[in-house]
Amino acid sequence: MSALKRSLQMAYKRKKDSNISLVTSQTDDKSILTVHEEQPGKDEPSDEGVCNIQVQVDFGDSKDRSSGISETFTVEEAVEAIGFGRFQWKLSMLTGVAWMADAMEMMLLSIVTPQLRCEWRLSSWKVAFITAIVFIGMMVSSSLWGNISDKYGRKLCLILCMLWTLHYGLLSAFAPVYSWILVLRCLVGFGLGGAPQSVTLYTEFLPIKSRGISIILLGVFWALGAVFEVLLAMVVMPTLGWKWLLAFSTFPLVVFAASCCWLPESARFDVLRGREDKALDTLKYIAAANGSSVPTGRLIANTQTERGRIRDLFIPEYRKTTLLVWLIWFCNAFSYYGIVLLTTELFQSGSACSATDNSNMEPQCNLECNYLTIHDYVDLLWTTLAEFPGILVTLWMIDRIGRKKSMAICFLLFSVSILPLYACTHRAVLTVFIFIARACITGGWQVAYVYTPEVFPTATRAIGIGTGSGMARVGALITPFIAQVLLKSSVYLTLSVYLICCLLGTVASLVLPMETTGRSLQESTQSTMEPKNMERPHGSETAESSSNTCP
Repeated sequence: MSALKRSLQMAYKRKKDSNISLVTSQTDDKSILTVHEEQPGKDEPSDEGVCNIQVQVDFGDSKDRSSGISETFTVEEAVEAIGFGRFQWKLSMLTGVAWMADAMEMMLLSIVTPQLRCEWRLSSWKVAFITAIVFIGMMVSSSLWGNISDKYGRKLCLILCMLWTLHYGLLSAFAPVYSWILVLRCLVGFGLGGAPQSVTLYTEFLPIKSRGISIILLGVFWALGAVFEVLLAMVVMPTLGWKWLLAFSTFPLVVFAASCCWLPESARFDVLRGREDKALDTLKYIAAANGSSVPTGRLIANTQTERGRIRDLFIPEYRKTTLLVWLIWFCNAFSYYGIVLLTTELFQSGSACSATDNSNMEPQCNLECNYLTIHDYVDLLWTTLAEFPGILVTLWMIDRIGRKKSMAICFLLFSVSILPLYACTHRAVLTVFIFIARACITGGWQVAYVYTPEVFPTATRAIGIGTGSGMARVGALITPFIAQVLLKSSVYLTLSVYLICCLLGTVASLVLPMETTGRSLQESTQSTMEPKNMERPHGSETAESSSNTCP
């Protein structure tokens, strides 16, 4: 009642030359607020100069008022109250398996392509196209999976894309010729385009204090997947060949398929599409798993029927953020997959570079047909292990200096690590600087995975990640032609492209309009809040009525 009284006072003060008085009266079950307005120009008392408005608010019986049942809470407040516990650990494992599968399929590209170059006698551009076709599939599907996630649910989207990837990943192991490997790996890429939606689902169950660290630690599964793929290749490639490696690389997808029935739907998504009862059930289930409780009272729902629309990313509040986030994702993927492919290409040449006889000419890379040796796999393993220190450094930075500065520092350090490669150094030195570069770009990309779901509201969070991932795939699509084709013609030009790209990423990170550290997740692009009473004991309903005696 006091809030309503203040609101009416503010409203009537806007009217000039009006004298008002507000009188509150209380009965057993009602509060009555009377607004008495005397209009100017009336020398004598008259009913014409008086406006009486009575507002009656029914609070139910006195026991309900004293019990605090009328309190409200949001999904954000419920997640904060429940905290991080057993449920989040289980969800970390399941979404982490999806990330392992994504990492293994990506790492597979840098291992299998040198083998196919020799076995099928492929030219450099055909080898690059095997990698590029996967990213074409991912680029096409990323926004589509984001739209499905925002419209039909995070759980459905993630399960569909993982099962799709499993199906075509197994089929690609039976590819007999070059054309078939292109078609099937493109379809694998189409499924992998939905893998980032695991971060969307994971983020929406995390309390603010745990969000940054938890999503960064999810990157440990990516690193484990990449390391496991190299170890698997060391065993399988020399004995069984690349087809068996393709088949064995689907193992995390099999684990996910066997466990996905447990996966819950996001409570934030359920509330947004008007299924508050299901959202409350999910919150109660999480609370029981964590040994805590859901706040008492009414669940306030922010409903929005229009979800997953790309045009919502370009409303004035988000236009600049969207464009900069897209650029950051592009630079991350372009540089990350670039350094992964450069690693095997430079190692395969036998040394970093072989100089030409003419001292005025820049060094040229020797990319003849050579199978990867055990020594190559060991060096590849060392550079892959760089992802772990990259994640650890990012863990230290992300909550101390913020998301924006963390991304900027990672981009800048990657650029600095590229500089020594211009000298075509010894293989051991080359390995060290590639290690550092990969650690930096891994950390930067993990921060982008934290920042993107935090900056966009629930209504467009999945499409925001999806379109960002789509831009990343554009970068990943281009990078094979730089790291595998242009490298053969010019080492300096190839390195310069990656250097400039990461400098652009540094600037884009610093000029982002919003820092999301410690910020609650926004639920809707709409400003209206629709209260939904989820637990309303008998007699606790609130009713309002008003009578207006103004002529």
